[in-house]
Amino acid sequence: MQVDLQVDGTSVSALPRFQQAAMQGRRLRRLAFGLGTLAGGSWALALLVALFAAQSLWIPWLVNQGAALWLLVAGLQSAWRVTQWRARVITPVEAPPSQDEPVPPEGWYERLLDRLSQRGAQALDQIGPATLWLGGWAVLVLLGIEQVWDLTLPSAALGVSASVGAALALSLAFGLLVVERQLAQEHPAQWPEAAALARLVRVPIISLVLGGLCLLFASEGAIWPVRLAVLIGLLPSLVAIELLLRAVLSLFTPRREQLEPALLARSFVADLLRWPPQPLLALQDELHNRFGIDLRQIWAFSYMRRALLPVLALVAVVAWLLTGIHETPLQGRGIYERFGKPVQVFGPGLHVGWPWPLGRVLSVENGVVHELATSVGANPAPASLDPAEGPAPLAANRLWDASHVNDKSQVIASSRGGQQSFQIVNMDVRFVYRIGLDDQAALAATYNHADVPTLIRSTASRILVHDFASRTLDGLLGQDRVGLAEEIGRAVQSDLKTLDSGVEILATVVEAIHPPAGAANAYHGVQAAQIGAQALIARERGAAAQASNQAQLQATLARDKASASARENQATAQAADLKFSAEQKAYASAGQAFVLEQYFAQLSQGLGKAKLLLLDHRLGGSSNAPTIDLRTFTLPADPTPARTTVQPGVAP
Repeated sequence: MQVDLQVDGTSVSALPRFQQAAMQGRRLRRLAFGLGTLAGGSWALALLVALFAAQSLWIPWLVNQGAALWLLVAGLQSAWRVTQWRARVITPVEAPPSQDEPVPPEGWYERLLDRLSQRGAQALDQIGPATLWLGGWAVLVLLGIEQVWDLTLPSAALGVSASVGAALALSLAFGLLVVERQLAQEHPAQWPEAAALARLVRVPIISLVLGGLCLLFASEGAIWPVRLAVLIGLLPSLVAIELLLRAVLSLFTPRREQLEPALLARSFVADLLRWPPQPLLALQDELHNRFGIDLRQIWAFSYMRRALLPVLALVAVVAWLLTGIHETPLQGRGIYERFGKPVQVFGPGLHVGWPWPLGRVLSVENGVVHELATSVGANPAPASLDPAEGPAPLAANRLWDASHVNDKSQVIASSRGGQQSFQIVNMDVRFVYRIGLDDQAALAATYNHADVPTLIRSTASRILVHDFASRTLDGLLGQDRVGLAEEIGRAVQSDLKTLDSGVEILATVVEAIHPPAGAANAYHGVQAAQIGAQALIARERGAAAQASNQAQLQATLARDKASASARENQATAQAADLKFSAEQKAYASAGQAFVLEQYFAQLSQGLGKAKLLLLDHRLGGSSNAPTIDLRTFTLPADPTPARTTVQPGVAP
């Protein structure tokens, strides 16, 4: 019961909790400082470990243990503020002497700061430091646990450090157990908050014990200690969330300085940490203490307790009878077994039969199409959605120098140097199949074979080995590839039908056939050498054709030139012959006149471009010949002295 100083302020000195408040406050303060040092050290050590090993088990382990200790520190601090109030009430502190009134600030900025500080102080007084501290501790714990929450941490062996850490954790848990027993034995009249603090101490005790087990059983192949070290943070997280809610809800509770404060760091989750667990009893006590509701006095709950077993029995019988109603989905079928014997194949819809285990229905697919690869890697890549306009995924890489998950190596025939040999190729062959649509196929697929995909894969592997043994690489990459998928699908379907598997092969797809990734470079080198040889042959053939054509061109030009020269000489001779014949006929007809005419023609032709001076021999008589001034004539270009020809009847 809380004390109101306005009503019974004079009688508080007789109450035991007020008399022992100072001693209890000192005890809580020492305990809070010690546990706070341990919690801060564990978080600092976790930060140091994270700098060197980000995937270590120590990081979540240290953070979770520190978070549990921080919650206990928050509870101790909240209880310490209650004891401080009681200590001030029973031993009031003298008020300091009044000082002079403060001088009001002059500037607008100083007045604004003073007004803000006054409002902040008023808001802090209304909220209360206990609420702020409790909310801050809860938020700090939640943020710390959220940073180390990772269920994908790998397992690892910790060695001697794990044993040392487990010993320290169990020793600290034992010390806290002693503290919890001391608090649990406190009388409520002497220390009302001791019981709530004792239940709150159980949170770090449980965390430390579970953490010690994680360290003791941590090894290279054990994964559960790592998962448990992370899941330990669930308990401190639940308690922190509850304390944060209590801190937020306390904002709506009016604060009175004359009323004894209640412990704010109470936890319903911590109250459930008892053996045997009694959650309903804890809820009943909480309702009775807070709201005054006693569920034991309500006749309805008493009647429900008496009628619980008959009602549960009736519900169990009805539920057992309802197991005889079976629902088959649209894309499935069901094989109904009565006393273990298949009786009927149900189609999609609701069906009624005997309840379990007298009758049961086995699910079978109804027209669902599957794609199966002949080979699957040990660690297939997880399916991921790639954007339509982004880069192509790695699964779409079909280069020969890249290994593919679904590729399977096969031995094929080869011929080298006239001798029989073999080669190895990688191929990706896929089968599209479904369970047959008739009832017999459904029964065969369910009862004749335990694993249909494994059956198809083993059958296909045997068919591929037998079929590829007689094929060559050139045939697989060329003309044989057209009918290869059809032949393989027909052979696999025939074997599956012989085995009465109930499987129907819809299509066979040959995705890729290429040499192994390790032999890709060598195969590329062989191809490059072959292409280089073919290119060299083609280049030499081109050079030979060019030389032959050039020789043919030269021979043709020489022959054409000789023919032209011969024709030209023949034409010239024919022209000279014709000219001679014509002149002979002209001379025979004209006589000396033709000769004179030819003479004048030749003379005109020779003197056509010469400078001439004609003199008449009759000028001046025989004794007085004309004088010629040779200075008007230029020297000839040829330095050879010119010859003077004197024709008869022409004076020189």
